[in-house]
Amino acid sequence: MTSAPPSRKGAAAKTGGHGQERRLGQTQLTNDLLSVRFEISPRRAGNDIAEGDARRVQMARRVTAARLRYCGLESLVDDATLIVSELVTNAVQHSGGTQITFTLTVDGGFLRISVHDEMPGRPVVRNTGDDAERGRGLFLVQCLSAAHGGTWGTSDDGATTWCHLALPDGRP
Repeated sequence: MTSAPPSRKGAAAKTGGHGQERRLGQTQLTNDLLSVRFEISPRRAGNDIAEGDARRVQMARRVTAARLRYCGLESLVDDATLIVSELVTNAVQHSGGTQITFTLTVDGGFLRISVHDEMPGRPVVRNTGDDAERGRGLFLVQCLSAAHGGTWGTSDDGATTWCHLALPDGRP
């Protein structure tokens, strides 16, 4: 991989009208690693995702696309950003935690995408009806991983969901 810019911290952003600041995240970059950690609002059953948390999903997609382009992995951008979007959204919706870390690594000919949400539990692929508006995220992750010669799974008692995508052109 090409060398990366030095580590940098995420910016703080004002939230609400009371001058409060909230850290958006901390980003670490190395030759083969991108790791972003950010806070989310505690979820309550039945509530919609907070607007700020929805923006963090968008931020995760943008950072993923930028990093992959920087590393010359443009052919993985569309599928990897969809996977990151699905995994981060699942973590925001279902974890019950207040912090999420998503990481991209390149090792052994694979791009590894992982999302850690601090809350153990085993996500499973659902069989959803044709009219369902939700519930297809892990199915998409499974299909895209397989299409790229990889796989997906969980670790840390389910607190981390990950997938592997084979690098194009047999890159190491």
